[in-house]
Amino acid sequence: MNLENKVILVTGASSGIGKAAAHKLAQHGAKVVVLARSEDELNELKSNIEAKGGTALVVAGDVTKMEDFEKAVSQAKSEYGTVNALINNAGLMPLSFVEKLKTDEWEKMVDVNIKGVLNGVAAVLPELKANKDGHIINISSMAAHRYFPGGAVYCATKAAVKMFSEGLRQELAPKYGINVTSIEPGAVATNLTDTITDEDIMEKMKEMQQMDTLEAEDIADAIYYALSQPERVNINDVYLVPSEQQ
Repeated sequence: MNLENKVILVTGASSGIGKAAAHKLAQHGAKVVVLARSEDELNELKSNIEAKGGTALVVAGDVTKMEDFEKAVSQAKSEYGTVNALINNAGLMPLSFVEKLKTDEWEKMVDVNIKGVLNGVAAVLPELKANKDGHIINISSMAAHRYFPGGAVYCATKAAVKMFSEGLRQELAPKYGINVTSIEPGAVATNLTDTITDEDIMEKMKEMQQMDTLEAEDIADAIYYALSQPERVNINDVYLVPSEQQ
């Protein structure tokens, strides 16, 4: 895909990977539609993108609400005429040991990490099918491949995203020319760990934070790599980890 003037919806765009991806894609000529709950942070992102000659549209919304996704697609079509790609990035990682029974946190992870991805696909798919073209990128995780302490529910959500991505690819790519990619990072320096409330896990996370982790820009580069391939090429998975991570 040549990204020049392509309309790309990025969720969780107010910080971390989503913010870095929006900058990267706008830098390469895409018109980015940035979705997150924090409108102030999105407006700041839009200003920074436009200051560098890029184009961005702000849509404040919650990925767990289908109507917010539909609003984003509607506004993108009204402003730019279509939607060409979706970066399903929004996610939560409140790690905890299962025996702590932090069921409210489990439900939030399922709602954002899984249902949020499903909502995004449901919102953009009719437009991509009509175009017989496009790309869906879902941000999964190294956690889809291996369990780590406190990650039982989180790992399960990311394994679901990985498998859903493969099912999408097999259903959509041959029939409609819609490519699908699962991006699976290891430890990344973002605010993802800020939602952890289990004190036993927070102690373990201190060890990981001493490692030279990936930066959000590294994941943005992987997203750009997947999007910028010729249409005949589908990058199924991008699995990238810090050099120090075992």
